[in-house]
Amino acid sequence: MLNQVYQLIRPKTISIKYEEVDMNTSDRVLIKPHYMAICHADQRYYQGKRDPKVLAKKLPMAPIHEASGIVLADPTNTYQPGQKVVMVPNQPPHLGDETFYENYLKGLHFLSSGFDGFMQEVVALPVDRVVPYQDIADEIAALSEFSSVSMHAIERFDKLAHHQRERVVILADGSLSYVLATALHYKFPEMKITVIGRNVEKLRLFNFVDSTYLTNEVPADLSFDHAFECAGGQGSEPAINDIIDYLKPQGTVVLMGVSENKIAINTRDILEKGLTVVGSSRSGRADFQAAVEMLQDKTVQNRLRNIIYLENPVQSVDDIHRVFATDLTTSFKTVFKWDM
Repeated sequence: MLNQVYQLIRPKTISIKYEEVDMNTSDRVLIKPHYMAICHADQRYYQGKRDPKVLAKKLPMAPIHEASGIVLADPTNTYQPGQKVVMVPNQPPHLGDETFYENYLKGLHFLSSGFDGFMQEVVALPVDRVVPYQDIADEIAALSEFSSVSMHAIERFDKLAHHQRERVVILADGSLSYVLATALHYKFPEMKITVIGRNVEKLRLFNFVDSTYLTNEVPADLSFDHAFECAGGQGSEPAINDIIDYLKPQGTVVLMGVSENKIAINTRDILEKGLTVVGSSRSGRADFQAAVEMLQDKTVQNRLRNIIYLENPVQSVDDIHRVFATDLTTSFKTVFKWDM
């Protein structure tokens, strides 16, 4: 079978690569991508907002690592043709264990980061890189990878943070913060969650948490047991330093925002308070399974619809450019049906 791979060869330039896919492969599930969501990382590659050396190393590649799909064939008979699945972009050399998570193993590669992502006519994946779903709207299922990142962060938090967890704060008010807040509320319904951000309209969507504050209106006496940083970029430095101020002694802070540049943080107070700082990035199969389980909850699905902008289907290269342009104008997540 001749497969079409839609590669970003340089910023804002898509080229179609044709490659042969062996329909008789004995260990790969063949999947037709169905719905996709755009990540900030994909957008940075598309816009050329990465270091030129990084772009030269990563491109060409097919974008997108957030997608659901429909099984075309599975020689292992694990999945049936027509079955709906989500696809795991993390490709580790082997599965993780009780000590090491698969998404931090040496030798792994990540689809849409130097390797072709899901903007293809057909995707061939190892059977353990596929997770089935049902009773989830397809546009919501496209957020499985994004949700799995939060599930992984919560898994790290649950293992490392002390058990006084009455009040937790999330710094930032974007889509990552929203999905994380949703997941925390789902996992720990009694936990009091506070979100601190800079956008009044975005903060209004967090109507299921205990409280929200603008960064310049946080009460001076407010304190928390633990924290999650979701700001990333230039906002990482003030967000992390604010968290250090807000946290009680021996609190845990989970860092989730990606910063391209090195930042300065207040290590003196980290030491004096005995804080635990945890880096959390990407996710593995177990996190996808946890995300799919959460997404089956109808309340969660309805909540996540608040951050989805459902674009028109993509049926041409011009449509690919259209959805990336649209994504620059949306506040949260751009999702679209892949009709190529």
